[in-house]
Amino acid sequence: MCFGRCTRCIGCKLLILALLSIVANILLYFPNGETRFASEHHLSKYVECLHGILGGGLLVLIPAAVFIGLHNDDCCGCFGHENCGKSCAMISSVLAAFVGILGSGYCIIISALGLSHGPYCYTHVERNWIYPFTESSGGYLFEYNKWSKCQEPQNIVQWNVTLFSILLVLGGIEFILCFIQIINGILGGVCRLCCSHEEVSH
Repeated sequence: MCFGRCTRCIGCKLLILALLSIVANILLYFPNGETRFASEHHLSKYVECLHGILGGGLLVLIPAAVFIGLHNDDCCGCFGHENCGKSCAMISSVLAAFVGILGSGYCIIISALGLSHGPYCYTHVERNWIYPFTESSGGYLFEYNKWSKCQEPQNIVQWNVTLFSILLVLGGIEFILCFIQIINGILGGVCRLCCSHEEVSH
């Protein structure tokens, strides 16, 4: 099995996902492309957690860079004449994957909370900025007729649901890829280490 090549492939995918997460989180700050809601602090508290920028973004870029940077001349290393350096590189990639697990996990949790609590918006009934769907525990997601409660920002429910859902999916994929790399790194490191011991014994 080509552990190093698989690691770099995962790294490239994580790089793309992390950049998409950053873009999605930035868009959450500008409902309908307007900046005034951010400057007036009329955004959901979960938008300001920066879960897509920090969690699914920067913390996932770290393992992505580590994975892409791994060198691999002999694919598996089990039949070549290598020292334990590459084995250590694969094991170190496991540590980087744990960082990605933390970042993507943070992105998943905040995205789920953002979807569950709903947007922060102005309603004509209360004539104030509130979270009108908090008590529904996410039930509002399927009650489209109630979305009109939010008057400002316009279409904020659709905006939040779409972007938080995208971040939830992106974080989930990042989490799975980092978990795969943990298994891949352990197997790759053990394989290389065992084969280097066999070469020494022979």
